[in-house]
Amino acid sequence: MNDSPAARAEIRVLVVDDSAFMRTALARMITSEAGFEVVATASSGAEALERIPSLDPDVVTLDVQMPGLDGLATLRAIMQKFPRPVIMVSAATEKDAHITFSALSAGAFDYVPKQLSRSSLDISHIRSDLIAKIRAAAQARRPSAPIGIRKSPRSVGFKAGDAPSLAAPAIVAIGSSTGGPKALQEILPCFPRDLPVPILIVQHMPVGFTVPFAQRLDSLCALTVREATTRELIQPATVYIAPAGLHMRVEGRLSDGRPMISLDPEPVDSLHIPSVDVCMKSVAAFYGNSACGVIMTGMGSDGAEGMKAIYLAGGLTIGQDESSCTVYGMPRVCAELGILARIVPLNEIPTQILQATRRRKPA
Repeated sequence: MNDSPAARAEIRVLVVDDSAFMRTALARMITSEAGFEVVATASSGAEALERIPSLDPDVVTLDVQMPGLDGLATLRAIMQKFPRPVIMVSAATEKDAHITFSALSAGAFDYVPKQLSRSSLDISHIRSDLIAKIRAAAQARRPSAPIGIRKSPRSVGFKAGDAPSLAAPAIVAIGSSTGGPKALQEILPCFPRDLPVPILIVQHMPVGFTVPFAQRLDSLCALTVREATTRELIQPATVYIAPAGLHMRVEGRLSDGRPMISLDPEPVDSLHIPSVDVCMKSVAAFYGNSACGVIMTGMGSDGAEGMKAIYLAGGLTIGQDESSCTVYGMPRVCAELGILARIVPLNEIPTQILQATRRRKPA
């Protein structure tokens, strides 16, 4: 085997799972992608920690549930001794979901749900998600690697104290994907329990993860956080998480026109369900220049059309900056379109929202 730098694969992966079937299945999926190499597999957390120093993989995929040193303990050891991107491979059970969110807080790059059915052990359906996240993780570790031509954003961040002539927001819509769970856990606890506006969040997640995620956020926040339910009235100081598998929209209640949540799977051909675009377009249509859109870390371009709708309606648009994003994909597209009024680091997003909403006049 030629171990010279020229012979090294573009992205080298260590697969860690106590199941021989899963190790084989994941390794086959990864090596089927050009430029990807599985440098080794490990059947336990202890074995993974032994092999990382000599193998130096770019990315580690790590099972959540393992006997002995479990996925969370292994992750913490990796982050302390050999920091690098780790992708958790998790079953879509409530217990696994809670552990996965703890792993994201402990430094995991992202997660991929196995979603095995009782009648089938086929996991080939996760291949595209797995490959995309491994690629993003490797690029995050090597930020100087070429990832396409970058255009200079036409919009710039405002300094603290600047007060553009925008209407005070009556609602905040947030869109995020890769890196979003950890980012949301950082910013939502910064809001006071008397926040005068509601927050709608579309975070790309598989079925089975949004309820535990909402519960986790609720335990961390002064605000009430819950998974949205259809036809409920939208209230201030409440955070609504779009359920996995359903688009979330704002609609007027027929009797009095007050805003309420609408949930449905249409359009079923959306790349993401729920979709940031679907939610934000409805927010722009209902609230006009009283809408606020926030686009955060994530792969792809979901949210660009929705943020554009809010921008054209005269609402406030805020984008997370590149330096604080896990993946600068969704915010980058919006920046390049010139539809962001403010581009700020993650930790400044709550301040920007609070400064804007405090300009609201009493009803």
